[in-house]
Amino acid sequence: MSFQPIVPATGLVGWSFLQRTMETQTAAFETSPQITRDTEYFIENIGKIQSAEELVGDYRLFKVALGAFGLDDHIQDRFFIQKMLEEGTLADDAMANRMTDPRYGAMVDAFGFGNPFGSNIGNEGFADGIIASYTTRQFEIAVGQQDDTMRQALNAVRELEDLASQDISNDAMWYSILGSAPMRSVFETALALPNSIVNLDLDKQVDLFKDRLQKVTGSDEIAQFSSEGAREQIVQRYFLMDQISNVDVMNSSQIALSLLQM
Repeated sequence: MSFQPIVPATGLVGWSFLQRTMETQTAAFETSPQITRDTEYFIENIGKIQSAEELVGDYRLFKVALGAFGLDDHIQDRFFIQKMLEEGTLADDAMANRMTDPRYGAMVDAFGFGNPFGSNIGNEGFADGIIASYTTRQFEIAVGQQDDTMRQALNAVRELEDLASQDISNDAMWYSILGSAPMRSVFETALALPNSIVNLDLDKQVDLFKDRLQKVTGSDEIAQFSSEGAREQIVQRYFLMDQISNVDVMNSSQIALSLLQM
């Protein structure tokens, strides 16, 4: 049986336990049989790949490649991913650049099949980087099978740290957050914004998120999350607001049940 992360409680209590035991739990997860098989196969065989077609044609390599970027659910989209990989990201109208989900562009850039100088597969540290990302995201998935709010929080901490350090505008960072379903969910919950705002114009959505973050933290800049303390603050607020919303739902259900029984 594969190692299952231990999440003994929900909310902030569970999050605190997970943080304290993260090093031990991730080490155990990374040495579990399935993860070991996946990573060893990737390391042994990725160097033989010469094209995007060969990558998507090897199910086990393709699985790890997708998993490293959180695209596990797209394992059946071989030809779609192949075309995207072959186009690269150098052209403004490249398929990866037209996707709202930034994970596609990250994957295409990492493999570099569209690079005129050749792919990045032979570069020093390439395989190790993909494996590190794969095991991290697979651990998050395993945690999510115990408690999906924990997975969302882990994802937010990881992605925010990377995003906040990028040399792009604040609005570009916001667009990246809104384009990532897990990140958007964390911010919507933490900032107490309704899901229905997704129906608004994208620029209006960004304005609403920025205004609410300004009120909560004193700044609408995503760069503030380069600080570990700031990331922890937004995650703690996410758990608190999620718990509050769940209490409200339970109270509403109890009221409705009482009315039906009258």
